[in-house]
Amino acid sequence: MYLFSRNDRGRYWAMGLMGVGMVFFGLELMKDACALIKETPEFAEWFQAFKADSYFGVLKCCMVGCILTTMVQSSSATLGITISLAFQGVISYETAAALVLGENVGTTITAFLASLGATTNARRAAYFHVLFNLVGVFWITLLFPWYIDFVQWIVNADISKAVLVDGVATYPNTTPAIAATHSIFNIANVVLFIPFVPALVTLLERVVPAKEFKEQPHLTDLDVRMLDTPTLAIEQSHKELERMGDGCEKMLRWRSELRGQKDPDAQLANRLQRRETHLDSIQDEISVFITKLLSGTVPHSVADEARRQLCMADEYESVSDYVADLERFDRKLRQSGHRFSQTQRQGLDELNSNVLTYLEKTNEALRQDNQNCFVESAQLAKRVRSRIKQFRRQHLEELSSGEVAPSVNVVVLATLNAYVRVLHHTENIAEAISGVK
Repeated sequence: MYLFSRNDRGRYWAMGLMGVGMVFFGLELMKDACALIKETPEFAEWFQAFKADSYFGVLKCCMVGCILTTMVQSSSATLGITISLAFQGVISYETAAALVLGENVGTTITAFLASLGATTNARRAAYFHVLFNLVGVFWITLLFPWYIDFVQWIVNADISKAVLVDGVATYPNTTPAIAATHSIFNIANVVLFIPFVPALVTLLERVVPAKEFKEQPHLTDLDVRMLDTPTLAIEQSHKELERMGDGCEKMLRWRSELRGQKDPDAQLANRLQRRETHLDSIQDEISVFITKLLSGTVPHSVADEARRQLCMADEYESVSDYVADLERFDRKLRQSGHRFSQTQRQGLDELNSNVLTYLEKTNEALRQDNQNCFVESAQLAKRVRSRIKQFRRQHLEELSSGEVAPSVNVVVLATLNAYVRVLHHTENIAEAISGVK
Protein backbone atom coordinates (compact mmCIF):
# COMPACT_ATOMS: atom_id res chain seq x y z
CA MET A 1 0.00 0.00 0.00
CA TYR A 2 2.83 2.40 0.86
CA LEU A 3 4.74 1.69 -2.38
CA PHE A 4 1.84 1.76 -4.80
CA SER A 5 -0.79 4.06 -3.25
CA ARG A 6 -1.41 7.22 -5.32
CA ASN A 7 -2.66 9.42 -2.46
CA ASP A 8 -0.98 10.53 0.74
CA ARG A 9 -3.81 9.30 2.98
CA GLY A 10 -3.30 5.71 1.82
CA ARG A 11 0.45 5.99 2.32
CA TYR A 12 -0.01 7.33 5.87
CA TRP A 13 -2.39 4.48 6.75
CA ALA A 14 0.19 2.04 5.42
CA MET A 15 2.97 3.63 7.48
CA GLY A 16 0.79 3.55 10.59
CA LEU A 17 -0.07 -0.12 10.18
CA MET A 18 3.53 -1.00 9.45
CA GLY A 19 4.68 0.95 12.53
CA VAL A 20 2.27 -0.89 14.82
CA GLY A 21 3.35 -4.18 13.30
CA MET A 22 7.02 -3.36 13.85
CA VAL A 23 6.32 -2.72 17.55
CA PHE A 24 5.00 -6.25 18.00
CA PHE A 25 7.69 -7.67 15.76
CA GLY A 26 10.30 -5.99 17.98
CA LEU A 27 8.69 -7.43 21.10
CA GLU A 28 8.79 -10.89 19.51
CA LEU A 29 12.51 -10.48 18.76
CA MET A 30 13.18 -9.44 22.36
CA LYS A 31 11.22 -12.42 23.64
CA ASP A 32 13.30 -14.80 21.51
CA ALA A 33 16.53 -13.10 22.59
CA CYS A 34 15.60 -13.47 26.26
CA ALA A 35 15.06 -17.20 25.69
CA LEU A 36 18.78 -17.44 24.83
CA ILE A 37 19.66 -15.66 28.08
CA LYS A 38 17.81 -18.36 30.01
CA GLU A 39 20.03 -21.00 28.42
CA THR A 40 23.24 -19.14 29.33
CA PRO A 41 24.32 -19.97 32.92
CA GLU A 42 26.44 -16.83 33.38
CA PHE A 43 23.55 -14.50 32.50
CA ALA A 44 21.13 -16.53 34.59
CA GLU A 45 23.40 -16.25 37.62
CA TRP A 46 23.78 -12.50 37.13
CA PHE A 47 20.02 -12.00 36.99
CA GLN A 48 19.54 -14.17 40.06
CA ALA A 49 21.56 -11.61 42.03
CA PHE A 50 18.63 -9.22 41.70
CA LYS A 51 15.64 -10.47 43.62
CA ALA A 52 12.85 -8.38 45.14
CA ASP A 53 12.58 -10.67 48.18
CA SER A 54 13.41 -7.92 50.71
CA TYR A 55 13.11 -4.16 50.99
CA PHE A 56 16.80 -3.78 50.11
CA GLY A 57 16.30 -6.15 47.18
CA VAL A 58 13.38 -4.06 45.92
CA LEU A 59 15.51 -0.90 46.09
CA LYS A 60 18.34 -2.66 44.27
CA CYS A 61 16.01 -3.75 41.46
CA CYS A 62 14.59 -0.24 41.25
CA MET A 63 18.11 1.12 40.88
CA VAL A 64 18.90 -1.35 38.08
CA GLY A 65 15.70 -0.40 36.25
CA CYS A 66 16.50 3.28 36.68
CA ILE A 67 20.06 2.92 35.34
CA LEU A 68 18.97 0.80 32.39
CA THR A 69 16.25 3.29 31.38
CA THR A 70 18.67 6.21 31.79
CA MET A 71 21.07 4.53 29.37
CA VAL A 72 18.39 3.63 26.83
CA GLN A 73 16.35 6.82 27.42
CA SER A 74 13.17 4.90 26.69
CA SER A 75 11.03 3.43 29.43
CA SER A 76 8.92 1.69 26.76
CA ALA A 77 11.95 -0.25 25.51
CA THR A 78 13.11 -1.29 28.98
CA LEU A 79 9.54 -2.22 29.91
CA GLY A 80 9.41 -4.48 26.86
CA ILE A 81 12.71 -6.09 27.89
CA THR A 82 11.42 -6.60 31.43
CA ILE A 83 8.23 -8.26 30.16
CA SER A 84 10.27 -10.53 27.89
CA LEU A 85 12.56 -11.59 30.74
CA ALA A 86 9.61 -12.36 33.01
CA PHE A 87 7.77 -14.17 30.20
CA GLN A 88 10.74 -16.49 29.74
CA GLY A 89 11.07 -17.04 33.47
CA VAL A 90 14.53 -15.45 33.67
CA ILE A 91 13.28 -13.17 36.47
CA SER A 92 10.31 -13.47 38.81
CA TYR A 93 7.23 -11.28 38.61
CA GLU A 94 8.20 -9.51 41.86
CA THR A 95 11.62 -8.63 40.44
CA ALA A 96 10.03 -7.43 37.21
CA ALA A 97 7.60 -5.23 39.17
CA ALA A 98 10.49 -3.63 41.08
CA LEU A 99 12.36 -3.05 37.81
CA VAL A 100 9.27 -1.33 36.38
CA LEU A 101 9.18 1.06 39.32
CA GLY A 102 12.82 1.95 38.72
CA GLU A 103 12.13 2.46 35.01
CA ASN A 104 9.58 5.13 35.92
CA VAL A 105 12.34 7.03 37.69
CA GLY A 106 14.83 6.49 34.86
CA THR A 107 12.48 7.90 32.26
CA THR A 108 12.67 11.31 33.97
CA ILE A 109 16.21 11.75 32.61
CA THR A 110 14.77 12.60 29.18
CA ALA A 111 12.67 15.45 30.56
CA PHE A 112 15.56 16.62 32.74
CA LEU A 113 17.98 16.76 29.80
CA ALA A 114 15.40 18.60 27.71
CA SER A 115 15.07 21.23 30.45
CA LEU A 116 18.77 22.15 30.40
CA GLY A 117 19.07 25.69 29.10
CA ALA A 118 15.28 26.02 28.89
CA THR A 119 13.04 28.65 30.45
CA THR A 120 12.15 28.74 34.12
CA ASN A 121 8.72 27.18 33.66
CA ALA A 122 10.20 24.41 31.50
CA ARG A 123 12.69 23.51 34.23
CA ARG A 124 9.95 23.58 36.85
CA ALA A 125 7.90 21.15 34.76
CA ALA A 126 10.90 18.81 34.40
CA TYR A 127 11.63 18.92 38.12
CA PHE A 128 7.98 18.19 38.88
CA HIS A 129 8.23 15.14 36.63
CA VAL A 130 11.26 13.92 38.59
CA LEU A 131 9.58 14.63 41.93
CA PHE A 132 6.37 12.92 40.85
CA ASN A 133 8.13 9.65 40.04
CA LEU A 134 10.58 9.70 42.96
CA VAL A 135 7.86 10.21 45.56
CA GLY A 136 5.64 7.66 43.84
CA VAL A 137 8.33 4.99 43.85
CA PHE A 138 9.19 5.80 47.48
CA TRP A 139 5.71 5.18 48.86
CA ILE A 140 5.05 2.19 46.60
CA THR A 141 8.24 0.44 47.74
CA LEU A 142 7.15 0.87 51.37
CA LEU A 143 3.95 -1.02 50.51
CA PHE A 144 5.55 -3.29 47.91
CA PRO A 145 4.34 -6.74 49.18
CA TRP A 146 0.75 -5.50 49.53
CA TYR A 147 0.96 -3.69 46.20
CA ILE A 148 2.06 -6.88 44.44
CA ASP A 149 -0.80 -8.83 46.01
CA PHE A 150 -3.25 -6.11 44.94
CA VAL A 151 -2.05 -6.23 41.33
CA GLN A 152 -2.36 -10.00 41.22
CA TRP A 153 -5.89 -9.69 42.59
CA ILE A 154 -6.73 -7.17 39.87
CA VAL A 155 -5.28 -9.39 37.13
CA ASN A 156 -6.98 -12.45 38.63
CA ALA A 157 -4.50 -14.92 37.18
CA ASP A 158 -1.92 -17.36 38.50
CA ILE A 159 1.35 -15.54 37.88
CA SER A 160 3.50 -18.59 38.61
CA LYS A 161 1.63 -20.87 36.17
CA ALA A 162 4.00 -22.20 33.52
CA VAL A 163 3.01 -22.97 29.93
CA LEU A 164 5.19 -25.16 27.71
CA VAL A 165 6.03 -23.66 24.32
CA ASP A 166 8.16 -25.91 22.11
CA GLY A 167 9.18 -27.78 25.24
CA VAL A 168 10.29 -24.58 27.03
CA ALA A 169 8.50 -23.28 30.12
CA THR A 170 7.09 -19.75 29.75
CA TYR A 171 5.00 -17.60 32.07
CA PRO A 172 2.45 -15.69 29.94
CA ASN A 173 0.42 -14.43 32.91
CA THR A 174 3.30 -12.22 33.97
CA THR A 175 2.74 -9.99 30.92
CA PRO A 176 -0.66 -8.53 31.95
CA ALA A 177 0.51 -8.39 35.56
CA ILE A 178 3.57 -6.26 34.69
CA ALA A 179 1.48 -4.00 32.45
CA ALA A 180 -1.02 -3.57 35.31
CA THR A 181 1.83 -2.84 37.73
CA HIS A 182 3.00 -0.01 35.51
CA SER A 183 -0.48 1.43 34.86
CA ILE A 184 -1.78 1.22 38.43
CA PHE A 185 1.37 2.90 39.75
CA ASN A 186 0.91 5.94 37.51
CA ILE A 187 -2.84 6.21 38.05
CA ALA A 188 -2.50 5.92 41.84
CA ASN A 189 0.32 8.45 41.83
CA VAL A 190 -1.76 10.99 39.89
CA VAL A 191 -4.68 10.58 42.29
CA LEU A 192 -2.31 11.03 45.24
CA PHE A 193 -0.63 14.14 43.81
CA ILE A 194 -3.74 16.07 42.72
CA PRO A 195 -4.54 17.53 46.19
CA PHE A 196 -0.92 18.64 46.63
CA VAL A 197 -0.48 20.42 43.28
CA PRO A 198 -0.78 23.99 44.72
CA ALA A 199 1.77 23.22 47.45
CA LEU A 200 4.16 21.63 44.95
CA VAL A 201 3.83 24.63 42.64
CA THR A 202 4.83 26.92 45.52
CA LEU A 203 7.76 24.64 46.38
CA LEU A 204 9.06 24.56 42.80
CA GLU A 205 8.72 28.34 42.48
CA ARG A 206 11.08 28.64 45.45
CA VAL A 207 13.48 25.96 44.22
CA VAL A 208 13.54 27.44 40.70
CA PRO A 209 12.93 31.19 41.20
CA ALA A 210 11.91 33.38 38.29
CA LYS A 211 14.63 35.47 36.68
CA GLU A 212 14.59 39.23 36.85
CA PHE A 213 14.22 39.61 33.09
CA LYS A 214 11.41 38.25 30.96
CA GLU A 215 12.35 34.92 29.41
CA GLN A 216 11.15 34.41 25.89
CA PRO A 217 13.83 32.76 23.79
CA HIS A 218 11.16 31.49 21.40
CA LEU A 219 7.94 33.28 20.57
CA THR A 220 6.35 30.31 18.83
CA ASP A 221 5.36 26.80 19.89
CA LEU A 222 7.08 25.28 16.87
CA ASP A 223 8.77 21.99 17.75
CA VAL A 224 11.63 20.86 15.52
CA ARG A 225 10.91 17.26 16.52
CA MET A 226 7.72 17.54 14.47
CA LEU A 227 9.77 17.97 11.30
CA ASP A 228 9.94 14.17 11.07
CA THR A 229 6.16 14.22 10.64
CA PRO A 230 5.55 16.83 7.90
CA THR A 231 1.74 16.76 8.16
CA LEU A 232 1.84 17.63 11.87
CA ALA A 233 4.65 20.14 11.34
CA ILE A 234 2.70 22.08 8.72
CA GLU A 235 -0.29 22.22 11.08
CA GLN A 236 1.94 23.69 13.78
CA SER A 237 3.16 26.47 11.50
CA HIS A 238 -0.44 27.08 10.39
CA LYS A 239 -1.40 27.77 14.01
CA GLU A 240 1.44 30.27 14.29
CA LEU A 241 0.17 32.07 11.18
CA GLU A 242 -3.21 32.36 12.88
CA ARG A 243 -1.44 33.95 15.84
CA MET A 244 0.22 36.46 13.51
CA GLY A 245 -3.17 37.36 12.03
CA ASP A 246 -4.67 37.88 15.48
CA GLY A 247 -1.71 40.07 16.41
CA CYS A 248 -2.23 42.29 13.36
CA GLU A 249 -5.93 42.67 14.26
CA LYS A 250 -5.03 43.80 17.76
CA MET A 251 -2.54 46.33 16.43
CA LEU A 252 -5.19 47.93 14.21
CA ARG A 253 -7.63 48.15 17.13
CA TRP A 254 -4.97 49.73 19.34
CA ARG A 255 -4.12 52.20 16.56
CA SER A 256 -7.72 53.39 16.37
CA GLU A 257 -7.90 53.70 20.15
CA LEU A 258 -4.68 55.73 20.34
CA ARG A 259 -5.75 58.09 17.55
CA GLY A 260 -8.87 59.08 19.47
CA GLN A 261 -7.01 59.87 22.71
CA LYS A 262 -6.05 63.45 23.46
CA ASP A 263 -3.05 62.23 25.42
CA PRO A 264 -2.06 58.85 23.97
CA ASP A 265 -1.61 55.99 26.43
CA ALA A 266 2.16 55.45 26.49
CA GLN A 267 1.81 51.85 27.67
CA LEU A 268 -0.61 51.00 24.88
CA ALA A 269 1.68 52.65 22.31
CA ASN A 270 4.65 50.67 23.62
CA ARG A 271 2.58 47.49 23.53
CA LEU A 272 1.82 48.13 19.87
CA GLN A 273 5.49 48.63 19.05
CA ARG A 274 6.46 45.50 20.99
CA ARG A 275 3.84 43.49 19.14
CA GLU A 276 5.36 44.56 15.85
CA THR A 277 8.80 43.44 17.05
CA HIS A 278 7.37 40.13 18.24
CA LEU A 279 5.70 39.49 14.90
CA ASP A 280 9.05 40.10 13.19
CA SER A 281 10.60 37.40 15.37
CA ILE A 282 7.68 35.02 14.85
CA GLN A 283 8.02 35.44 11.09
CA ASP A 284 11.73 34.60 11.36
CA GLU A 285 11.02 31.47 13.41
CA ILE A 286 8.31 30.31 11.02
CA SER A 287 10.61 30.86 8.04
CA VAL A 288 13.42 28.85 9.63
CA PHE A 289 11.00 26.07 10.61
CA ILE A 290 9.41 25.79 7.15
CA THR A 291 12.79 26.00 5.40
CA LYS A 292 14.01 23.03 7.45
CA LEU A 293 10.76 21.22 6.64
CA LEU A 294 11.19 21.76 2.90
CA SER A 295 14.80 20.56 3.05
CA GLY A 296 13.53 17.06 3.85
CA THR A 297 11.36 14.66 1.90
CA VAL A 298 7.76 15.87 2.11
CA PRO A 299 4.59 15.13 0.11
CA HIS A 300 3.73 17.52 -2.71
CA SER A 301 0.64 18.80 -0.89
CA VAL A 302 2.70 19.66 2.21
CA ALA A 303 5.38 21.33 0.09
CA ASP A 304 2.79 23.52 -1.66
CA GLU A 305 1.21 24.49 1.66
CA ALA A 306 4.64 25.25 3.13
CA ARG A 307 5.45 27.66 0.29
CA ARG A 308 2.11 29.41 0.75
CA GLN A 309 2.77 29.73 4.47
CA LEU A 310 6.17 31.29 3.81
CA CYS A 311 4.45 33.94 1.68
CA MET A 312 1.72 34.55 4.26
CA ALA A 313 4.20 34.91 7.13
CA ASP A 314 6.06 37.56 5.16
CA GLU A 315 2.79 39.36 4.31
CA TYR A 316 1.58 39.38 7.93
CA GLU A 317 4.95 40.77 9.04
CA SER A 318 4.61 43.52 6.44
CA VAL A 319 1.11 44.35 7.69
CA SER A 320 2.46 44.76 11.21
CA ASP A 321 5.25 47.02 9.92
CA TYR A 322 2.80 49.41 8.25
CA VAL A 323 0.47 49.47 11.26
CA ALA A 324 3.48 50.38 13.42
CA ASP A 325 4.27 53.12 10.87
CA LEU A 326 0.76 54.52 11.41
CA GLU A 327 1.57 54.90 15.10
CA ARG A 328 4.91 56.56 14.36
CA PHE A 329 3.28 59.03 11.92
CA ASP A 330 0.72 60.06 14.53
CA ARG A 331 3.37 60.43 17.24
CA LYS A 332 5.55 62.53 14.93
CA LEU A 333 2.57 64.78 14.15
CA ARG A 334 1.80 65.32 17.83
CA GLN A 335 5.45 66.13 18.56
CA SER A 336 5.25 68.91 15.98
CA GLY A 337 2.34 70.42 17.90
CA HIS A 338 -0.41 69.33 15.50
CA ARG A 339 -3.16 66.73 15.42
CA PHE A 340 -5.55 65.35 12.86
CA SER A 341 -8.72 67.42 12.63
CA GLN A 342 -11.99 65.97 13.90
CA THR A 343 -13.09 65.27 10.32
CA GLN A 344 -9.77 63.61 9.49
CA ARG A 345 -9.93 61.45 12.62
CA GLN A 346 -13.44 60.29 11.77
CA GLY A 347 -12.40 59.48 8.21
CA LEU A 348 -9.28 57.62 9.33
CA ASP A 349 -11.22 55.70 11.99
CA GLU A 350 -13.75 54.63 9.36
CA LEU A 351 -10.92 53.62 7.06
CA ASN A 352 -9.19 51.74 9.89
CA SER A 353 -12.45 49.90 10.62
CA ASN A 354 -12.88 48.91 6.98
CA VAL A 355 -9.32 47.60 6.70
CA LEU A 356 -9.75 45.75 10.01
CA THR A 357 -12.95 44.12 8.75
CA TYR A 358 -11.17 42.91 5.63
CA LEU A 359 -8.29 41.55 7.71
CA GLU A 360 -10.71 39.77 10.07
CA LYS A 361 -12.46 38.08 7.14
CA THR A 362 -9.11 37.00 5.75
CA ASN A 363 -8.01 35.61 9.12
CA GLU A 364 -11.28 33.72 9.46
CA ALA A 365 -10.71 32.24 6.01
CA LEU A 366 -7.25 31.14 7.13
CA ARG A 367 -8.68 29.40 10.19
CA GLN A 368 -11.39 27.65 8.14
CA ASP A 369 -9.17 27.03 5.10
CA ASN A 370 -11.73 28.81 2.91
CA GLN A 371 -10.19 28.73 -0.56
CA ASN A 372 -12.88 31.01 -1.96
CA CYS A 373 -12.00 33.89 0.34
CA PHE A 374 -10.22 35.97 -2.30
CA VAL A 375 -13.26 35.98 -4.58
CA GLU A 376 -15.72 36.41 -1.71
CA SER A 377 -13.88 39.41 -0.26
CA ALA A 378 -12.95 41.06 -3.56
CA GLN A 379 -15.85 43.53 -3.40
CA LEU A 380 -14.97 44.55 0.15
CA ALA A 381 -11.35 45.20 -0.87
CA LYS A 382 -12.56 47.22 -3.83
CA ARG A 383 -14.77 49.37 -1.58
CA VAL A 384 -11.89 49.97 0.86
CA ARG A 385 -9.58 51.02 -1.96
CA SER A 386 -12.27 53.33 -3.33
CA ARG A 387 -12.72 54.86 0.12
CA ILE A 388 -8.99 55.56 0.37
CA LYS A 389 -9.02 57.33 -3.02
CA GLN A 390 -12.05 59.37 -1.96
CA PHE A 391 -10.34 60.38 1.28
CA ARG A 392 -7.24 61.44 -0.64
CA ARG A 393 -9.29 63.58 -3.07
CA GLN A 394 -11.12 65.31 -0.20
CA HIS A 395 -7.84 66.00 1.55
CA LEU A 396 -6.26 67.50 -1.58
CA GLU A 397 -9.31 69.74 -2.01
CA GLU A 398 -8.87 70.95 1.57
CA LEU A 399 -5.29 71.92 0.80
CA SER A 400 -6.50 74.66 -1.55
CA SER A 401 -8.20 76.41 1.37
CA GLY A 402 -4.79 76.87 3.05
CA GLU A 403 -6.08 75.59 6.40
CA VAL A 404 -4.00 72.41 6.44
CA ALA A 405 -0.50 72.69 7.90
CA PRO A 406 2.32 71.22 5.75
CA SER A 407 3.26 68.72 8.48
CA VAL A 408 -0.35 67.53 8.69
CA ASN A 409 -0.48 67.13 4.91
CA VAL A 410 2.65 64.98 4.90
CA VAL A 411 1.36 62.71 7.68
CA VAL A 412 -2.13 62.35 6.15
CA LEU A 413 -0.72 61.25 2.79
CA ALA A 414 1.78 58.91 4.47
CA THR A 415 -1.05 57.44 6.58
CA LEU A 416 -3.20 56.81 3.51
CA ASN A 417 -0.28 55.15 1.75
CA ALA A 418 0.25 52.92 4.80
CA TYR A 419 -3.41 51.83 4.71
CA VAL A 420 -3.04 51.06 1.01
CA ARG A 421 -0.07 48.85 1.80
CA VAL A 422 -1.91 47.09 4.65
CA LEU A 423 -4.81 46.39 2.28
CA HIS A 424 -2.44 45.19 -0.45
CA HIS A 425 -0.60 42.75 1.82
CA THR A 426 -3.88 41.45 3.23
CA GLU A 427 -5.07 40.80 -0.33
CA ASN A 428 -1.87 38.85 -0.94
CA ILE A 429 -2.69 36.71 2.11
CA ALA A 430 -6.19 36.07 0.74
CA GLU A 431 -4.66 35.07 -2.61
CA ALA A 432 -2.30 32.64 -0.88
CA ILE A 433 -5.16 31.06 1.09
CA SER A 434 -7.13 30.66 -2.14
CA GLY A 435 -4.14 29.17 -3.94
CA VAL A 436 -4.03 32.06 -6.41
CA LYS A 437 -0.55 33.14 -5.34
